[in-house]
Amino acid sequence: MRTLDFAPLHRATIGFDQIADMMDRVMANDVAQSSYPPYNIEKTAADTYRISIAVAGFSEEDLSVEVKENSLVVSGRKAANDKDRTYLHRGIATRAFERRFALADHVRVTGASHENGMLHVDLKREVPEALKPRRIEITSAKAIEKDVVDAKAVN
Repeated sequence: MRTLDFAPLHRATIGFDQIADMMDRVMANDVAQSSYPPYNIEKTAADTYRISIAVAGFSEEDLSVEVKENSLVVSGRKAANDKDRTYLHRGIATRAFERRFALADHVRVTGASHENGMLHVDLKREVPEALKPRRIEITSAKAIEKDVVDAKAVN
């Protein structure tokens, strides 16, 4: 596997700390990340999203949803209470898991629900007014010059 050194990027840029941190985080993740449990990411509206994770066999008490430093962490740990059972075939996976999702700036978790073996996590992007595009009115240079002339005539 090929590794990249981002040290020159850190030395030569100012104000791009988030981009460098994101690149470090992406490169640090294990390439052979587990595919368990399967999940979907859905865009439900212009600024809302839903992550649906298949968690068959897990109850609400077995699941945990946390937000840490722009990262959504979903984990599941099944309580070992089936020691008295004897299985002839065990095909439903109930092993512990932890799934991490990197959240963009201004994305927050609005809720989570568990139904029919699916965990749904709802997200919303809320861009502050200061960062939204705004229209700047264009004035002609003649209008500005006229105001200056009128001010001189008054004084």
